[in-house]
Amino acid sequence: MSFWLPGFFGSLAAAPQQPGWSLTSIYYHTSVSAGGNVAAAREFETGRIPVNLTASVNASLNAKADLGLVMPTYTFATPVFGGQLTVGAIGIYGRTDTSLTGSVTGALSTPLGTLPFSRFDSISDSVTGFGDVLPIATLRWNNGVHNYMTYITGDIPVGAYDSTRLSNIGIGHSAIDAGGGYTYLNPQTGHEFSGMLGFTYNFTNQSTQYQNGVDMHFDWGASQFLTKQIVTPAPATGSGASSRRWWVPGLSSDSSFP
Repeated sequence: MSFWLPGFFGSLAAAPQQPGWSLTSIYYHTSVSAGGNVAAAREFETGRIPVNLTASVNASLNAKADLGLVMPTYTFATPVFGGQLTVGAIGIYGRTDTSLTGSVTGALSTPLGTLPFSRFDSISDSVTGFGDVLPIATLRWNNGVHNYMTYITGDIPVGAYDSTRLSNIGIGHSAIDAGGGYTYLNPQTGHEFSGMLGFTYNFTNQSTQYQNGVDMHFDWGASQFLTKQIVTPAPATGSGASSRRWWVPGLSSDSSFP
């Protein structure tokens, strides 16, 4: 897997948070498969005997992962740069299973005859353990139904990883990721839409001396509240206040709407 898990930011991504501690838990499952076929031919001489070699290599890989993510965060009540600051970290524990099968078939042709050959083999591997640690910080701003957010996160490569192993939970290299997005949340109509754009810079894997390129990712989500009781009004504050403050239960706090 790459550093970024698609869908990490979904509906209500930029909506204000409840100040204080929060704990988010995520179950993540992925199942992938890939395959390829390469054909080659070569002519050469052994002594003075011409030889023609043809071969076909076929390989297929199947992998699945079941991961549990736990994200404790703390949201500050005091504004930072006019926004709501949240800091936290993501821990990962789970299991990955990988299998690789391959076959080689071909023929060795000479004036004396043809010698066919073939070979098939498979290997499999699995690992259970902890993944990398991902610190994360976000800033959110609210302006009526419009909500904005910027974030920065990264990867501390302390998870289960071995470049000689077929299955891994850690990605084996550091990474830094940053981006921002928008949430439209209208408590009168129950409409909600969120979109988040981010970029990942990957550092070199010191075990393989390989460096991934820059990854761009876009997550989005849309929802519609089906009950009219989507917000709970709180008493207006201040002398002569003409607006009311609203809470979306369990989702956001202290968002002012006229």
